[in-house]
Amino acid sequence: MTINVSHCSFGYRRRDFVLDDLTLDIPSGCSVLLGPNGAGKSTLLALAASALRPRRGRVTLGDLDTGRRGDLKEYRRQVGWLPQRVTAVPGLRVREQTAYAGWLKGLSRRDAWDRSLAAIERVGLGELADRSAEHLSGGQLRRLGIAQTLVHSARVVLMDEPTAGLDPAQRRVFRALLERLKDQASFVVSTHQTDDLADSYDSVLLLDQGRILFQGPTASFLDLAPRQVEKERRAEAAYTGLVEEEV
Repeated sequence: MTINVSHCSFGYRRRDFVLDDLTLDIPSGCSVLLGPNGAGKSTLLALAASALRPRRGRVTLGDLDTGRRGDLKEYRRQVGWLPQRVTAVPGLRVREQTAYAGWLKGLSRRDAWDRSLAAIERVGLGELADRSAEHLSGGQLRRLGIAQTLVHSARVVLMDEPTAGLDPAQRRVFRALLERLKDQASFVVSTHQTDDLADSYDSVLLLDQGRILFQGPTASFLDLAPRQVEKERRAEAAYTGLVEEEV
């Protein structure tokens, strides 16, 4: 099951639209959302997470519609969201913060607590269960954010620039984690980086100026690069070629 964005328009100001009449199906599997700064990536993910509501159009997951108040609770249980900044809840330990996120998503306190340990173990934080969340590193906080989406068994997980500000070693840890979790949920990862795109993602969404420039399998995206470009540079070349056409 995928998230469908149908004829959606949204702007932070009354007359300005970041996204205008945008329609797309966010595919299952592991997808990367590419685009330059200001393209509308964060806005799109926030709409898909129901953190924002479109001025016009619909966002749905199966029969669940973010425009219907009665659907919101279940929609938000099905869709996890990792925003750009993950913050520690003062006074809570790693497992407690994970359980708290599950409770906020509608789990009972007992279920949230029981599921929390498995969630943090999946992201490699099991040994830090009793550490204060405020004492985690930046990379560990991102992993805690992912655990918070896993604790309520989200079917789709949206990640907004999850590797921004991480060093190369931390980015490798993130990519390995994503590979391990692929069979548990569908993922959409927003990023500027095209490194390892071919190895990490099944499909590509390219957004620029609020419009979709490309949507399809990763292999088809890489085929857009000139033939003479080295394999390691094909994703970058395909991205640059599409975006430059719009300038």
